[in-house]
Order: sequence, then C-alpha cells, then structure tokens
Amino acid sequence: MNNGGNLYRTYSATCIGVDVVRVTVEVSITSGVGIFLIGLPDNAVRESLLRVTTAMQRNGFSIPGRKTVVNMAPADIRKEGSGYDAAIAVAMLAASGQMFFPEPERYLIMGELSLDGRLRRVRGALPIAVNAAGMGYDRLVFPRESAQEASWAEGVRVFGVSDLQEMATVLAGGDGAAAFEVRRRIYSPSVGPGSCDFADVAGQPFARRGLEIAASGGHNVLLFGPPGSGKSLMSKCLASILPPMTREEAVETSMIYSVAGLIRDDSGLLTYRPFRSPHHTASTVAVVGGGVKAMPGEISLAHNGVLCLDEVAEFAPSTLDVLRQPLEDRRIVISRARYRISYPASFMLVASMNPCPCGYAGEDDGRCTCSPSAIHRYRARISGPLLDRIDLNINVKAVDSAMMSAFPRQESSRDIARRVAAAREVQNRRFTGEAVHTNSEMLPSHIRRYCVVGKKESAFLQKLMDSYRLSARGYVRVLKVARTIADMAGSDEIKIEHISEAVQYRFPENV
Repeated sequence: MNNGGNLYRTYSATCIGVDVVRVTVEVSITSGVGIFLIGLPDNAVRESLLRVTTAMQRNGFSIPGRKTVVNMAPADIRKEGSGYDAAIAVAMLAASGQMFFPEPERYLIMGELSLDGRLRRVRGALPIAVNAAGMGYDRLVFPRESAQEASWAEGVRVFGVSDLQEMATVLAGGDGAAAFEVRRRIYSPSVGPGSCDFADVAGQPFARRGLEIAASGGHNVLLFGPPGSGKSLMSKCLASILPPMTREEAVETSMIYSVAGLIRDDSGLLTYRPFRSPHHTASTVAVVGGGVKAMPGEISLAHNGVLCLDEVAEFAPSTLDVLRQPLEDRRIVISRARYRISYPASFMLVASMNPCPCGYAGEDDGRCTCSPSAIHRYRARISGPLLDRIDLNINVKAVDSAMMSAFPRQESSRDIARRVAAAREVQNRRFTGEAVHTNSEMLPSHIRRYCVVGKKESAFLQKLMDSYRLSARGYVRVLKVARTIADMAGSDEIKIEHISEAVQYRFPENV
C-alpha cells in the first residue's frame, strides 16, 4: 500500500512452533531526522537497520534523508531472527520513492541481507509457504537457498532470488519475474543414510518378529537383554523396514526441520523417515524442546519416524517421564513464561536396556555380580507409567556361539519391509478419512469399532486382566497389538492366537 510516497507496507511472517503469524512491515518517511525500528524486535532484528541501509548503499540506492520509522506489527509478538531484512528493505525503497511495486499485498517476503545485498537462507520457509495461501498470499519471495524448500507448498508461486536487485525485478512484475520462479520437483521417497539391515543380525527370531509387529502397527518397543546380544543393532535396523514416507508426511516432518534450521538437502524436503538417537546425557529440553527460542526437541524431530533411546536406563528419570504425555497425545505442548508452543510428536519409541548394571542378570553362567537391591534400583529408573505405554517388551537372549560361527543367511530388511507395507496398507484402507493412520494411534472410538472380539476371546482377555493385573491402558494396548498381528495374518477378526502372541510381548519372561 502506497500513500503519497511516504508510507508503504510489505508483508513477512514468523513461525511460532510450526504455526505461522503474519508480520506487517510499515515504513513511514516524514520530515525530521533519524531511523527508528519499533514493534518488539530482538537484537537480531534491531541490527537489521544497519544491514539494510548498507546493502541499499552498496547497490546504488540512497538512504532516506528524513525521519524514517519502521514498525513491525503486531506489536505484541516478539520479532526474532534476521528474516525480515528483505521486507524492510523493500518497504524503505518504495516509501522513499526509489522503486514502485504494483501489488505488494500479494507477496510474502523473507530473507536475510548481507552487506553487499545478497540474500541468505532463512528458517521456517516451508511452514510459512504452506500457510501463505490461507493468509491470502499467492506469491512468495525467498532467498534462492530457501525457495526450493518453500516450493513444496500448494497454491502459491515461489520466487527464488539471490540479491536485492533480483528481488526488485520480481516485485516489479512483468516478464522478468518468471525467470526466478521455482518449479517444484516430483516427490520421490528415499532411504535414510546409514540404515542397517536385518540380514546382518545373527539369530534372534523372537526379537525380529517383535520388531516386525512393532513396525507394522507403529507400536512402541523395549529391547531387554545382556550386552552384545544385538539390541542396538536391531534398534537401528527398525527404520529400514518402515514404509516410505508419503508426500504429506514428508511435508509435515520437514516443516519441523525447517523451523529448526535443519533442512540442507537440495530438494528442500526430508524424504526419508527420521531416526533420532540422542545420547543418554541429553537434557530434558533437548529431548522435548523449548529453550530460549522454543526450538523443537528430539521427540518432534522424530515425528513420523523413530526415536531410539539406547541404554534407556542411563537417561535421567525426569527426562524419561516427560515422554509419557507425548506418547499418548502425539504432540508436545511447551509452556514457559514467555510462550506456549505446540509441536507434533508422533513417533515410534524403540528403547533398549540391560537387565542390571553389570548387564548379566538372568544369564545361566553366573557372571552377574549385582545385588537384588541394585537390580531393583536400576530397573526402577524406568517408571511404571512409562513402561505401561510401551506396547512390546522383547527379551533378547545372548547369541549362541554356534549361530555366530555359522551365521546362516538371515532374512533381509527388504523382505520384512514388504510384509510391513502390506500390513500398513490394510490399516490405510481401514482408517481412510480418519485422523489416525496406524493401529497404535487408535482412539477409544476406533477400538470399539475395529477391535471387536468374540465371546471366547472376550473371556480370554478377562482372564488375562485378572491374572496379570492389566491396567485399562495395558488392556487397550494388548488389543491394539493383537489387531496388528491379525492384520499381518490377513484376518479380519482378532482371534485367541493373536491375543496370546500380543500378551507374550507384553510380559516376556524375566522382564
């Protein structure tokens, strides 16, 4: 909007989590002296005036010689980062009459300016682009490095520019702008870097079967056994049998990575399921998110993928217990004095632990040197409520020496992945039009609809509840796992054998 050459508005945006808020940049030039920036800016935004004015001068433009006020609205939201530089520069150029841009209300402008006028990558390009059409903008101008990322959004035209001069060309419209429009690529899922293969796992048929069930239904799993039995290797192999991400899942996950500034792929999109494996010294904030800038944590970076907690008993109990709510709600709400932000956190949890501090409790060779009280304290580091949210507890035995020396050919991840994909396809058809995608995500209404059991199965479940003192949550999770096993067997009905196998993983021997 231009008012007599001395007032101009451009539009930018900021991310609050993966939600987006429009930021209106207003520049007023009137009689007087000085340049002022208002609208609750942080230090990086305050410094933008020096970057903008220096870039303007070095590109042949002049600084307005009158009183210049730059306002960033809404004033009650703190503006952070350097992504507003481009919008401020455009507004100053237009308000001072050095340039004319015909349709500023159609554009969202993002970009950090270097002192020579070049544009640098910004965080949050993808969520901003995804939400732009809903805010009424159909043209986006981003730095070239961020434009490919933004181009995955639907319903908008994305222009990637390298410097202030190219941005002016795009905003001026006409035939010159078309040369900077970014064409989105065809989505093609990929395999994550460094994925392990189940062909490299010696033996462990019980654990392999349990992990296949977990992958088929998206269930949480705990691997429990002595050192060197293959727990860590099998945890890393889990990602290799999960089905490829759909385009919608890829965009959803990439939005989180975009906010965190972790999108570095040339395609601008994370095309494989994330596998996050934080060290046990990770802080609570690093795991769940938060901090000064409310960044996403490991549980959100694992969205639509796997969160691997190797040596889970070594994590701080307080850190583990904050996982309880995200495991149920599949979101994390971070509330602090200055903000309240929600991030998606729908992940598969795969954890592994030893049975005791020395690692050999329950083995027949008598190597365990731990006292009963030490074993109890060690296992108590994982609280009962957290264990109740884990669907499959897998007891991993030490590998037999004969198996290691012979090492017969094992089934590969590719073969297992085919069966997992078939089971997931059954669930996709079942949950068409629903808010869930896998059996592990089922809500009580879905349980009543899709987990109906016969009289014999109902009596069997009742007996199990009484014998094992299953909680209501435990009962529901047994049903979910049994539903997955039935899907894998091609059965529309949940039968006693499916329930029996589900219970084996709920209460394995020696756990």
